[in-house]
Amino acid sequence: MPAAKSQIVDRGSGQVRLRGVLRAFRFFAAGCAIGVLAVTFGFLWFLDHVAPNEIALSDKADGIVVLTGGASRIEDAIELLARGNGRRLLVSGVNPQTSDRAIARLRPEYATFIACCVDLDRTAVNTISNATETRRWARERGFKSLIVVTSNYHMPRAMAELSHQLPDIALIAFPVVSDRLKAGWTNGPVLRLLFTEYVKYMVAVARMRVPAIDRMFA
Repeated sequence: MPAAKSQIVDRGSGQVRLRGVLRAFRFFAAGCAIGVLAVTFGFLWFLDHVAPNEIALSDKADGIVVLTGGASRIEDAIELLARGNGRRLLVSGVNPQTSDRAIARLRPEYATFIACCVDLDRTAVNTISNATETRRWARERGFKSLIVVTSNYHMPRAMAELSHQLPDIALIAFPVVSDRLKAGWTNGPVLRLLFTEYVKYMVAVARMRVPAIDRMFA
């Protein structure tokens, strides 16, 4: 009898452990499913905030800032300056070896505007420092509004970083759409680019909400 009772106890405890393992697995699976859904819906939200087309901008601002990463961004920003959309242009994050003359060669017809009204920031190396240098530049000039020029897929993160650094300045987005993205978002490389930028955006937003971490990047 004692042996039989021991077997029953062992079997019972084994079933309890099994139920515990199954319960833990169900919680884990449910957590994974919720996580996948959250990432999926978050990515869809992000895509909805990526402008599919360039816009004809009629708004005017005190200044214009272009975040480097492609020559077309700078060219579009110079054109906005020449049209009078802003009084002065900051090209943020240019290569330290880039000269004013090299910038002028991008739009030689606007050489006069480039000579008088374009500032080059050679300090910024990422979107965070783009925002930091833009804050310094805008505050030195007393600007209260800025047109922001960058790629359409980069715009959500750029606007988040700039809004964080410049909460008292009105920001107007001017997204630049590359030929690769104009061709469509359904091919693999473009989707990877967009998803990578979505992850960077989410990391940036999370960082900004934790002051102790955010101060480390200030």
